[in-house]
Amino acid sequence: MTDLRIDPRMDSGATLHAGGVQNDLLRSARFRLERETHWRQLDQLVSRAEEGGAAALSYNEVRDLAAGYRQAMNSLSVARDISLDRALVAYLESLCARAYLIVYAPQESLGGLISRLLLKGIPQAVRRSALPLFIGFLALVLGALAGYKLCSSDPSWFYTFVPSELADLRTPDASADYLRSTIYGNERHESDGLAAFSAYLFSHNTGIAVMIFALGVFASVPSFILTFYNGLMLGAFFAMFRQKGLGYDAFAWLSIHGVTELAAISIACAGGAGLGLAVLLPGARTRKEALRHQGHDAVKLAILAALMLVVAAFIEGFLRQLVQEPVWRIGIGWGMGVFWVAWLSLAGREGKAKHGAAR
Repeated sequence: MTDLRIDPRMDSGATLHAGGVQNDLLRSARFRLERETHWRQLDQLVSRAEEGGAAALSYNEVRDLAAGYRQAMNSLSVARDISLDRALVAYLESLCARAYLIVYAPQESLGGLISRLLLKGIPQAVRRSALPLFIGFLALVLGALAGYKLCSSDPSWFYTFVPSELADLRTPDASADYLRSTIYGNERHESDGLAAFSAYLFSHNTGIAVMIFALGVFASVPSFILTFYNGLMLGAFFAMFRQKGLGYDAFAWLSIHGVTELAAISIACAGGAGLGLAVLLPGARTRKEALRHQGHDAVKLAILAALMLVVAAFIEGFLRQLVQEPVWRIGIGWGMGVFWVAWLSLAGREGKAKHGAAR
């Protein structure tokens, strides 16, 4: 006959196992009951901040949010060890991740980031880049002087410095009347005149600016050479007009857009030169670290150069055609120069001082 008695040891083990599971469940329920109120409060604060930003919360609510986030993180750590409820752990992980973004992530809109870049980031980067800026403007000025001197003594140098597609028919062989017409000509009757020249000049300078910046990492030499070459073309053009008795007119014609456009090219060169200097003179840093450190300011200089080229394109495409008086052309061009200098010299100083005081 079969023995139907149950082994007492098996009965004891099953009882212990059932009791352990029951204890874990009770402990998990008690853990949740003791803390659930705080989690719900934190969830409400996070939801409000997600909808309206941290500015939608009062000072006390922000303080409670930070404290609640720390409590929730502690609860999550404990829950992972003792809780059998996976849904609870998943809820806490989601809540802590959302709260982290509110507490630590930057609470700034795209407009705020752009404003901070324009009012602080770019001006401060320019003021930290005195040596690269000196290199950039020096290359342009030296090139312009060399081009002017060479073409004044021998006009044939013009064909060496200036590409034929850029010069078009504006060459030393052109008459003074024709050259004057390119400065004051009516574009409605010259479809291939100044408008085409302006568009080509802008696209040419934009491409040169990008190349100047990108090649600066190679010890700054390519950036300097390209900027110097742009100066050669500038000096050659001015020498040609001056030899025809149109020096003042050409100066006004170049000023209205050239102050901004040529400064943009020099600033692009400065950005590239900054990268090159980081490679040549890393100081106490490694070259990789110096390049990464200088890259922040170099990128801001590149953004500034791009912004200035856009402004120069607007001036070149519209104002230069609408404004015919040389005095007004000079006033607009150098007035924009004063604006750039004032903005880059003065903007962001107060914020920088406060930041330094806070540190």
